[in-house]
Amino acid sequence: MTGRYQVYRAALPEVCAADPARMVLTADARGRCEVFTWDAATRRSRQVTDRPLGTLHHAIDRDARVWWFDEDAHGVGLWRFQPFDGGADRPGLTGVAPGQARGLAVSDNATVAMGLGDARTTAFHIGPRGGTARELARVDGHAGLSGITPDGRLLALSGAADSARAVTVLADDGTTRAVLPGDGPHGRLWSLGFAPVGDRAELLLVRETDDRYVLASWRPGTGATCGVVTHSWCAFDTEITARWHPDGRSVLVRQDRHGRSALHRVHLAERTREPVPTPRGTLLDAAPRSGDEVHYLWTDTATPPRMGSTADTPLPPTHGIADRVPGEHRDLWTPGPDGPVHSLLSLPEGRRGPVPAVFLVHGGPADHDRDAYDGVVHSLVASGFAVVRVNYRGSTGYGPRWRRAFGQGVGHTQVEDLVAVRADLVAQGIVRADAVGLWGTSWGGYLVLLALGVRPGLWQAGVAVKPVADSAAAHRTGTPALRALDERLFGGTPDEVPERYERSSPLRYAAMVRAPLLVVAATRDAKCPPGQVRTYLAALRHARVRHESMWLDTGHDGYQADDHVAVLRRAVVFLDRELRGPARTTPQTPRSDRIGDPGRARATAPVGTGTIHHTERSSGHAEGHHPQ
Repeated sequence: MTGRYQVYRAALPEVCAADPARMVLTADARGRCEVFTWDAATRRSRQVTDRPLGTLHHAIDRDARVWWFDEDAHGVGLWRFQPFDGGADRPGLTGVAPGQARGLAVSDNATVAMGLGDARTTAFHIGPRGGTARELARVDGHAGLSGITPDGRLLALSGAADSARAVTVLADDGTTRAVLPGDGPHGRLWSLGFAPVGDRAELLLVRETDDRYVLASWRPGTGATCGVVTHSWCAFDTEITARWHPDGRSVLVRQDRHGRSALHRVHLAERTREPVPTPRGTLLDAAPRSGDEVHYLWTDTATPPRMGSTADTPLPPTHGIADRVPGEHRDLWTPGPDGPVHSLLSLPEGRRGPVPAVFLVHGGPADHDRDAYDGVVHSLVASGFAVVRVNYRGSTGYGPRWRRAFGQGVGHTQVEDLVAVRADLVAQGIVRADAVGLWGTSWGGYLVLLALGVRPGLWQAGVAVKPVADSAAAHRTGTPALRALDERLFGGTPDEVPERYERSSPLRYAAMVRAPLLVVAATRDAKCPPGQVRTYLAALRHARVRHESMWLDTGHDGYQADDHVAVLRRAVVFLDRELRGPARTTPQTPRSDRIGDPGRARATAPVGTGTIHHTERSSGHAEGHHPQ
């Protein structure tokens, strides 16, 4: 697939434990993301799924059954499977109502556990593969299934990492074996799965404590509310994830740090940790295999993703993109009140003097931009733009304190970092002060709208894709998981703290926008709902702000290339028209007040799936503008 967010979804093939040559992965199928098998012994692949909207979620079990989530346009569906070499599709469990995918696990004895959710609850089911399901538990809100023991007797459920039930361990009869809190003095807690060996049940965890991330583990018989062993000798200063090695004794840790990645092999019993050499750049995925072998998916800004193996196992080839893409790529560190702000800067080759620039604003804010190939960066640089990716305060990859640094408040803190980086680049003569644009998706789109309104004199164009445009309305009509997240970050609901939502809402500043704006939205978006975008567009029309809109008949997420390409083409043409012209001056508007509050987090997502519904333009006048 083509688009800014392809590399963030990229992952290694899942490997069959009993036959490591048999793998399953997602890849492009005529513009859609679909599930394929790969046989490393024969170097042959087979397409498993062929669905109108594409397929993303997949797995392979010990018996080489290939699993995928058969979902509709709203993300509701059921798990299905078929043999590795082909055959009839079968339901993973029968007697289960469709829902949103919230985890799948298959034990060595073919016991299947799955989580399926709706707007209010998450249900967890268990049963023999292809057999009748039994509901094991149902919990309020959003939760996930994070693992099953090889014998199928214990399951791990994940709640919010900072909640009283961050991790719950259930027995296969539904009884609770342990509740592990993440809201106490020991810090947030995440579950990463059980050891893949039958001689013991050990759950791998990550604990955030003392501004560090520390490996931890839990075993049965150590107490129902405690018993977590924290391996304090194995701490990291930035975010990590980890996977068990097949031996069940050591762990492969992947660390995100300052926009790049590092790998470490940790031996828990021996209390040792050693680096795993990898190229400079980003590891989009890394997985331990038998022995000391590691499979990895590596990239940097100039190099599209490449799969590799430390043991030279044949992995699926990548096609269609040059080995390296043009451009000059460097790091930029800009002084800031909570420490230097790190940006990834990409410049056209052979540039002379300042050039027009586009800030690609990542979503989250609990995410970060990486030294990784990005189709949007490639397209913009090839079109003559400088591209700036800012890991503003609130981003991951720089430690817990950076992620919590919201001194100027929701959104405003991030805008101030964008403003500081812009000033740095202008002062160095790298970018034109009169030709700077913004482009972001989801929470990144929210920051684009907010920046255009609170600091209108600094930007000459904006592209906001599936944005949060009205903070209070997004809370009222968004998903339960995002409502809960808002309430933690804002310190309450819009009814309880209305001034915080209002002062951080782009809608409040819509009339102050001066730069031309392209807004892309989706008619079936549950995360950044269409109603609040329509309200914002109406405010732009009322204020006579020049803007265009583009509507996709999709949800927030999507697996089709056509929509990525359509939005990419429309946005690049728009930015080229607005930023590549002769020098201009945008009228200055007084800046708004900035109040300190926690920030909002929304997951970065692809541009969309489905077909384009319609497009609109507005000169800012209400007359003659067709309502949406």
